[in-house]
Amino acid sequence: MKKLLLSICAALLAATTVAGAPAAAAAAGCGGTLAIGAVAACESISGTQEHVYFVSVPKANDVLYTMLTRGSGESPRASVTGPTGADVCLITSDAGRCELKGAGTYKIVVSLYFGGTGDYTLGVQSLKSPSSCTTLAASFFSFASTGQPGSLPAGAPGDCFRFNQPTGSVLRLWAPKGNGDLQGDILDADLQYVCKIRYAQNCTLTGSGPYRLTLAEAYGNATPYTLRMSRISNAAGCQVLKNAPFGDPAAYEGTGSLPQQEDVVCHKTRVTAPGSLGVRIFDVQSISWTVYDDAGQAICSKWGREPCALPAAGDYTVISESQGWEPIDYRIAVNALARNTGCAAATGLSWAADALVVHQTSPVQTNCHPFRGTAGDRVVAYASPTSYNEAGTTIVDSTGAEVCPGNSEEDGCVLPATGTYRVVSYLSMWGPDATDETYKLQVRRLSQPAGCPVVRLGAYNEPPAGALGGIRCRTLVVTEPGAYSVRGFDDENYPKYGQLYDGSGLKVRADNLPAGRFTWVVDGSSPGVIDNDTTYVTSFLPAKPSGCPAAAAGTAWKGEYAQPGQVFCRSLDVPQGARLAQFRPTDGVLPEAHLLDGAGNYVCDSATLNQYSCPLNEPGPYTAVLEQRQGVAPGAFATAFTRVDGTPDCPALPAGGTTVQTGADRFTACFSIPADQHGATEKFTYQRTSGAGTARLSVFTADGVRYCRTGDAPERTVTCTTPAGPLTVVLEGPLAGSEFRLTRG
Repeated sequence: MKKLLLSICAALLAATTVAGAPAAAAAAGCGGTLAIGAVAACESISGTQEHVYFVSVPKANDVLYTMLTRGSGESPRASVTGPTGADVCLITSDAGRCELKGAGTYKIVVSLYFGGTGDYTLGVQSLKSPSSCTTLAASFFSFASTGQPGSLPAGAPGDCFRFNQPTGSVLRLWAPKGNGDLQGDILDADLQYVCKIRYAQNCTLTGSGPYRLTLAEAYGNATPYTLRMSRISNAAGCQVLKNAPFGDPAAYEGTGSLPQQEDVVCHKTRVTAPGSLGVRIFDVQSISWTVYDDAGQAICSKWGREPCALPAAGDYTVISESQGWEPIDYRIAVNALARNTGCAAATGLSWAADALVVHQTSPVQTNCHPFRGTAGDRVVAYASPTSYNEAGTTIVDSTGAEVCPGNSEEDGCVLPATGTYRVVSYLSMWGPDATDETYKLQVRRLSQPAGCPVVRLGAYNEPPAGALGGIRCRTLVVTEPGAYSVRGFDDENYPKYGQLYDGSGLKVRADNLPAGRFTWVVDGSSPGVIDNDTTYVTSFLPAKPSGCPAAAAGTAWKGEYAQPGQVFCRSLDVPQGARLAQFRPTDGVLPEAHLLDGAGNYVCDSATLNQYSCPLNEPGPYTAVLEQRQGVAPGAFATAFTRVDGTPDCPALPAGGTTVQTGADRFTACFSIPADQHGATEKFTYQRTSGAGTARLSVFTADGVRYCRTGDAPERTVTCTTPAGPLTVVLEGPLAGSEFRLTRG
């Protein structure tokens, strides 16, 4: 009798309409009883029609997963009321959830938002009493499993899955690739949210099992899918990797295949004691990796510091993931860094020794070089490929622990105890045709270094104090506190830059050194190897010159560089406030010059002196420091520093022009033009009339400002805009005897 009354009531409810609205008959199949897991496809709904469905749920506090799809017309909506007639929830288009209260029959009324016509599908799935639910076996969570395939028809509210795994298990969720947006939530036994199934990510199971999930396409599209969840904690189905020896790993290599982006592969390895693990994977550009312990805790990754510090003995899992678009086949090897199997012979720390040449015959090979150190030593390792590549180095102790963890502004690191240490190194890149790649390796002590040639303070105007030779370091002896200049130069006069260290191996600046011994290392802050076949001279000078010979302003100064790195200085008798310009013969090389004031501070350099003019604003006396230009072999030079401000101390330039003769003792000629004898613009012409070589012309005002400057040419005409006041015209020519005709107007 109760069932009969319910069926009569359902029939009456199905025939109801919205109060005040005209009645409209529902299309066939649009309304009535809707089974859990079923999809009702209604081909037509229009105007104010309401299609009424009835869904029965046997358990209280259930959740309905709903899927209401829009067809080709207007958007539908639906309201849900409970057995008592109370409103429960509103269903909108696409996937949704409706939380129910008591068990019983619920009414779903479908209508259109704004009238018109349309078609739709409606499907519901029960969380507590699904139409069907697939139980995932323990083997499903193995990395060897290919997953659970499935297919969702159009409008399906979702497929149900159940599984049991220990609380705290860490799962690797794979994206359920298909057509559209596949997603679902993992819930615990108390129906509490745990994780979302949608993207490739990790999930830690909280609460207690059994766990369940409903997987659906968010917009009701028909789609195939594959559900995969691989367990990282106590992982199964992983290739076992034995710890490889240093050197060629040979039979200890593993392999993996990643067909597409976000695919993952696992490898298991075991260590017998706490220590560090080196992980080498090729192709490193397209694969990321993470090492997990058996509890699923991430220990280290490709993007963290290497090597990987393992806190305890036991099993560990290396999870590698594709970051590329193309299929990847890769090779992998792991090294327990506490072991020394395969290490090369011990090496010393002397700077005088030649660099080691290391061979690598496998893309996943790791090399090891032991050395003996004393507590407090600051040690640094340099590596440099012999062909295009990248080399990595790490200094480890006897347990394989990294000696220099973290970042530091200092070079190298301090050894914590006396004993044997090792440099672990490798090449990162490996070409398709590579079979035997090499790189150079240096292990050196920065504190109290051995094997560095000793260099004492040199003098200006003399050859460099440190003779030409190899070995990338120099020991500098400082007898008086002060500021110093330290540089190296190769045999073509190109500079060698470096870093200065004190006796403990810490970086120091040369501008404030106490008395003592210091170490200068070529390219000291760079990881590249500078081997003994690289030779250079060492210039070690006081930063402020003293005892410099006097050079009269305007007088040609000739000198000759005997060796690379030689530095000349001259004292200039010029008053404060004057402006200086630098001149040189057109057939000579302009030395690199800079001026210092009386306190030894920088004033200006050749860029200003040669192109413009240099104001001497600070108190003198002033010093000119000259160095041979980079890449220019030692040889003779000539230059002049001339005061170009004030009343010109030069003969007047005749109106009809004049002839200028240059030669070995004269490469400049200057002329004046009184203020009342020139206009706002002036045209100057010079032309070589005999000899060889080129000339250049400059025009200065009484303020010492260079208004015009030509390039080097055997003849040239230039028009200058000139301010009021007297002018000075300077013509520079070659040391080789030549004659030029200079005219104006």
